[in-house]
Amino acid sequence: MRKQYHFRQKGEDTYIWDVHKLVELSQNLAVKEVHLSDIKELNEAYWYPNQQPTTQDLIDHFILIQEADLSYPVILCSEGRMMDGMHRVAKAKMLGQDTIQTLQFIVDPEPDFINVHEDDLEYDDK
Repeated sequence: MRKQYHFRQKGEDTYIWDVHKLVELSQNLAVKEVHLSDIKELNEAYWYPNQQPTTQDLIDHFILIQEADLSYPVILCSEGRMMDGMHRVAKAKMLGQDTIQTLQFIVDPEPDFINVHEDDLEYDDK
């Protein structure tokens, strides 16, 4: 899995979780089916909240959606919001599925970073 982070705005702060750690921390959670209609992020600007994507940006996401493996459950926070797996959700929706497997935290883990700029985080390609 490529190095990635989950960002969430909490008031004035940006909380950031390392997705690899979220996967580790969620391993013992029970898998449950969730209706795709309950995934609020399907109707939000999830990948581009503050900018307009280029055609290349969209193509890059289409490729990631195509490559997404639906055998891995998506990860939800304690409030039922996405923490990892939006490409899998998009693929399930495009395939006409009604539900997707999820792992949901009862209590959210502490963020790995707060208010760190995206460019200052480590990625595999740096």
